[in-house]
Amino acid sequence: MLDIRQFGAVPDGKTLNTRAIQEAIDTCSRDRHSGVLIQAGIYLTGTLYLKDYVTLHVANGATLLGSGRIDDYADDTHKNMYKNESHMDRCLIFARNATGITIEGNGVIDGQGGQDVFPNPVDPQKRRPMLIRFLECNRIRVRDITLQNPASWTSAWLYCSDIAVDGVTIRSRVNANGDGLDFDGCRDVRVSNCSFDTSDDSICLQTSRPDAPCCNVTISNCIFSSKWAGIRIGLLSRGAFENVAVNNCIFRDIDDSGIKIQMCEGADMRNMIFSNLIMVNVPRPVFLTLCRQRACVDAPEQLAPVGSIRGLVFSNITADSRMCGKDSALIFVGHPDHAVQDIVLDHIRLQTGGGWTWAANPEKLPDLDPDRLAGWWPEYECFKTTVPCHGIYAEHIAGLTVTNSVLETAAPDNRPAIACHHVTHAHFHNVTSLGGISATIHMNGQPALNRKVAP
Repeated sequence: MLDIRQFGAVPDGKTLNTRAIQEAIDTCSRDRHSGVLIQAGIYLTGTLYLKDYVTLHVANGATLLGSGRIDDYADDTHKNMYKNESHMDRCLIFARNATGITIEGNGVIDGQGGQDVFPNPVDPQKRRPMLIRFLECNRIRVRDITLQNPASWTSAWLYCSDIAVDGVTIRSRVNANGDGLDFDGCRDVRVSNCSFDTSDDSICLQTSRPDAPCCNVTISNCIFSSKWAGIRIGLLSRGAFENVAVNNCIFRDIDDSGIKIQMCEGADMRNMIFSNLIMVNVPRPVFLTLCRQRACVDAPEQLAPVGSIRGLVFSNITADSRMCGKDSALIFVGHPDHAVQDIVLDHIRLQTGGGWTWAANPEKLPDLDPDRLAGWWPEYECFKTTVPCHGIYAEHIAGLTVTNSVLETAAPDNRPAIACHHVTHAHFHNVTSLGGISATIHMNGQPALNRKVAP
């Protein structure tokens, strides 16, 4: 491997080593060396460009440290694809149209992105670089590395294919928008054995181009903690989503949602399985919405037609949300003109705090009106009301199956365990409510089934 010190890099945490490290990368790519070695020490740098067939090896005890000066970050590293967020266009590590690139090692890549270095005011001119951005790259491997302290997102992967991320630790709490792994229009993605502690979504699947679908994705054996969502699918949703499997993961101390699905820019979603998941202190283990919104910076001003969601399976999920208050539930809300199709929930055990009473809330529980989702982003707070159940809420769904599930409250609760509005082709089998006072299932505001659906 080419040692960056041979090119003049100084591991003192103060000397700017951008030129030396880039020369090592360029030489490695041109002459087909086995990789670029970053030995123990702290190496300060600005934007680096990864090239074909380069393995960047950050050794144990080494830190690649992002500069605290925005002028050390290049302005030709593509852009953030969300509207009104151009202040996150720059990045530390960038690759365009590269093949066979790897970032590995037991060392650290640190963005030095705290708000004392890169403040996060309302002013969009106060730029905050991302840590990594890959654009239209193929055969990418990232393994065993620690990625920490980005000033905004940890990574953005745009229109890439054949991706494997394994054994990576991401810590991104020092600033806002601290996403972990954002895959936009990517294909053949495998994420495994990773740990996330993020200030925003830990993993995002999204599609900013209609011609670049997000497909063939597996996420397994990961641990998530986040101030927002564990895994979010959509929001940027101009292209299709299909063939996604999430399994054997733990979600803990999530402030918003464990699995968040937001289809709003006209595309179609199908064929997804979420299985063998444990969620602790997660208010909404699943939050799904289908609506109309413009999220992408390149999308036309006119809103796209409503897209579709169909063929989603959630199985073997244990969720303990007893400390999260009365808004804890699994929520599925389609569009009045486009129902979400074929949702299956099997072997779900949900524990919530409960405690909602008619005495304290004499008004009728309102539906979660999907028309309210036309605001800035389709988030739960847009509903401006308490979820009208203590377990599962479904609205505008065509085909809902709930089997072998237990919905339990810590305190007695007057709401039904399951509330359905404008739901057709619903099937319930072996569903039990524990701690609820109302009937287990309400259909269109009326009790439909008692406290236990017998096998």
